Amino acid sequence: MDAPGPHELTQLLVAWSDGDEAALDRLAPLVNAELHRLAKRYMSREREDHLLQTSALINEAYLRLINWKDVRWQNRAHFFGVAAQMMRRILVDFARQRPRVEKEIEARHISLDEAMTVTNEKDMDLVALDEALQSLGKVDERKSKIVELRFFGGLSVDETAEVLKVAPITVMREWNKAKAWLYRELSRA
Repeated sequence: MDAPGPHELTQLLVAWSDGDEAALDRLAPLVNAELHRLAKRYMSREREDHLLQTSALINEAYLRLINWKDVRWQNRAHFFGVAAQMMRRILVDFARQRPRVEKEIEARHISLDEAMTVTNEKDMDLVALDEALQSLGKVDERKSKIVELRFFGGLSVDETAEVLKVAPITVMREWNKAKAWLYRELSRA
């Protein structure tokens, strides 16, 4: 079976939103691969000894998504944007609950550009990034949403523009401003 296109996924998501259980049965294996890609991306940024496994992150996000009965999915990008947001919340909640070994150690602040590059360094402080993103959301909700969709969701500029119903050039402009704002915020120590 060929991989479905974005339009087929959108049709299945809309059918599922309309209560078609057969659409959910067809949709589940299709979105599982994308959820796995998102989860792997998230987990690659975590410590090697992280207690939460990729499959557990996928399962938790899937359970939360499947229980959303009243949501009206706009398209594939909307669905995966929400999935990315859920995975972010799961990881941040997990990080907040994790006991610190040494109370005196401060959180390590890094720039968004540093966080976006995959390195051997696994100690990115997701809580600090989440707090900075929440602060950005209070100042400019759209910039915060763009960061969430692009950074956490892995959506392209065009997909992000589609979700937010703005022009791609607006996404690029706001993305650059948001990165600069977050860099300044994360640099404060």
